[in-house]
This record gives sequence, C-alpha cells and structure tokens, in this order.
Amino acid sequence: MHYGILGTTTAHHDDGTPVPIGGARLRALLTALALRQGRPVPADVLVDEVWEAEPPQDSSAALQTLVGRLRRTIGRDEVGSGPAGYWLTGPATDLADFQRLTGEGRRALDAGDHALAAGKLAAALALW
Repeated sequence: MHYGILGTTTAHHDDGTPVPIGGARLRALLTALALRQGRPVPADVLVDEVWEAEPPQDSSAALQTLVGRLRRTIGRDEVGSGPAGYWLTGPATDLADFQRLTGEGRRALDAGDHALAAGKLAAALALW
C-alpha cells in the first residue's frame, strides 16, 4: 500500500490500483497516521487532529469506529494498534519519497553533480 498526503489524501495498492477513501474524517485520520510514517500516534492526538475544536462526546468510541472504517477501506493489517496508539504498518508515503529525493538532490548538489541534483529535486517537486 502507498499513501499520498502531498495534496489530496490518497491510497493505492502496490499494483497502483487506487483505493477510494471517502469522507473528510477518514482522510484526516489517514493523513495523521501517514504523517508519522509508521510511528504510533496516541488516541488523544488523533482525536484532536481529526475533529479539531469539536470532538465527539465519546471520542474514544468515535475514534475506534473511524479506525474500523479505515481498516475496512485499506485493509485490516494496514493499521496497527497498541497501548501507544495507532499506526500504519506499511508507511510508504509520497512524503517519504519526497524526503528521500530531496536528500539525494542535496547530496548530489554538494558533490557538484548539478544535473543529477536537478533531476532528483524536480522529481521531488513533481510529487506535490
């Protein structure tokens, strides 16, 4: 699974087939998890990021329901959970690709390879 968060939040199977992600809250949850690139995100942080200033009465139950919807959408094994919170088990994102490409571009620039640097940085920019 690969997640896109630079722009509209998307999910794609490994073969490139898009996964329909419906609803603003489901996209917000996926984005919050993808931003952490596989690290656990505490439930209270997710509630704050998904519902912002208007959390539901029973925020714990609402978050569990939303996580269940996300698991049904992208696959049960794609979302891990434990005492530390929730995380994406396969943290392949366009953000990680962007960070890798910009790092490679900077290293190429430092090495004086301007053509390679321009190619890497252009590829990174194209992800946006």
